[in-house]
This record gives sequence, C-alpha cells and structure tokens, in this order.
Amino acid sequence: MSRIKKGDLVVVRSGADAGKRGRVLRVLPTDGRALVEGINLVFKHLRKSQKHPQGGRVRREATINLSKLMPIDPTTDKGTRVSWKVEGGEKRRVGRKSGTVLVAEAKAAAKAKGAARAAAPASEG
Repeated sequence: MSRIKKGDLVVVRSGADAGKRGRVLRVLPTDGRALVEGINLVFKHLRKSQKHPQGGRVRREATINLSKLMPIDPTTDKGTRVSWKVEGGEKRRVGRKSGTVLVAEAKAAAKAKGAARAAAPASEG
C-alpha cells in the first residue's frame, strides 16, 4: 500500500517547487514517481505537424520523486507523515499527528458516485 495515491492533495517538501501544493494526477510506483498538477513544469518542444502547425513549446507537468511529496492532513491543513491502522478488516492510511484517516479524493468521489447510483430508483423501461 502506497502512502501517496491518485487524487491526494500533497505538498512538495524540497526542490524548486518546495512549499507548493497540488493534486496527484498519476502515481508510478515502479519508478517511485508521481505526476502532480501544477508541479515540476517543464517545456516540451513540439515539431511542426498537422496537429501543431506552428510547432513551439508547451508547458507540461513532469514526474517528481515520491520522497519529495507529503500528503496534506485534512484537519490541520499541513503536510503529515503516514501510518497505517487496521479497522474492521480494512487497512487505512492515517495521518501521524492528528490520527485522521486519509482518503484520496478520486476514491472518495468514485465511492460517492457508486452510492448515489445504488440509492437511485431503477428506471422502468
């Protein structure tokens, strides 16, 4: 189980973007890296093509090492270390200082969407 997941709000601990916050778009666990919205922006040089007739440079996010990222605790609104607790047979990520369960936004949104779908009456047809 990873301490940083897709949809987490994270803060950058070191480097050029230190102190900046962003949402995790993608995690690459085999590489130990993550793609974070608005963090580690680089220029990608594009060759002229039908899609980009002018060519040019585009700003994009590049991956950043997971060791430079720290999840943000929702109660304290600061970076926190992560520990794990087993509750009711489920292993959950917990913020060290406050003890609050950390839930990735993407997972929470999907869970809420599924609950809403289950609660909605079935359409007759």
